[in-house]
Amino acid sequence: MKSLISLIIVLSASTNVIAQEQRLVHQDVKRKYIVYTPPAYASLVQQQFPVIVNYHGGGMTNREQMLYTQMNRMADRGNFIVVYPQGIKQDWNVNLGKDEKDASDDIGFTEAMLVKLGQDYRVDPRRVYATGLSRGGFFSLRVAAELPHLIAAVAVVGATTPQTLPAQHSKPGKIGVMHIFGTADQVVAFEGKKGGYFSATDSHQYWLKNNGIDGGAISERSIDIDKRDGTEVTHLEQSREGVSVALVTIKNGGHTWPGADAFNVGLPLGLTSRDIDANAVIWEFLSKHRK
Repeated sequence: MKSLISLIIVLSASTNVIAQEQRLVHQDVKRKYIVYTPPAYASLVQQQFPVIVNYHGGGMTNREQMLYTQMNRMADRGNFIVVYPQGIKQDWNVNLGKDEKDASDDIGFTEAMLVKLGQDYRVDPRRVYATGLSRGGFFSLRVAAELPHLIAAVAVVGATTPQTLPAQHSKPGKIGVMHIFGTADQVVAFEGKKGGYFSATDSHQYWLKNNGIDGGAISERSIDIDKRDGTEVTHLEQSREGVSVALVTIKNGGHTWPGADAFNVGLPLGLTSRDIDANAVIWEFLSKHRK
């Protein structure tokens, strides 16, 4: 893994840097993030590009998140920018408990980063999205609640809504939300954790209600492309007035990014589904949304 990390800053054939580490100072703390631009960014000089902010899991680095999720490949096909922020001490202030309110100001950092991205890159401000794994997914849902004026939609993997969030944000703005969750996840429980976070189903229902689309027609499909991976996928989605809420349930799936290569961090991560490519599913969902 470490030898691969050194290869992250990549040069394109035309010598234009397409993945570059950027820095800013927020609340007297130096913060950093990697910005990946697809090859089309250099040629389509009059075009604004969508942005996906991809938050790493707890204990990971932004470089490991980039290597593990391989979202840059989807960015090349979809023509969007991917941003990989780095959390302080490799974590995010997801506010799962009251004591975390005074932790690092990651919401403020995200706001400052988006402002700087708009200054430094040709960003389409109506098409800014967030995604994340585990702690990065929890934080993406906090971003959805606190920054709906900046973010059009979020998609999270192995994470649900903190139980503290509804009380703190009685009516977040309307925003697209997708959950991708394995039923056999042993790191973040599909059934939720009392006093910590909702179950995947309850979290999905919360965002349906928040967006005023609960009770609407449900689009449902089952996916089992790889019969040997031990998983099956159910994709539920409801939409109204340009906003969608989706729950992608991976039967027997673990705390993993579907379609990714195995990633050993010393935890019981479980099965990785080969029935879907999380990046393709996430981009298909996010790209439908506009501010």
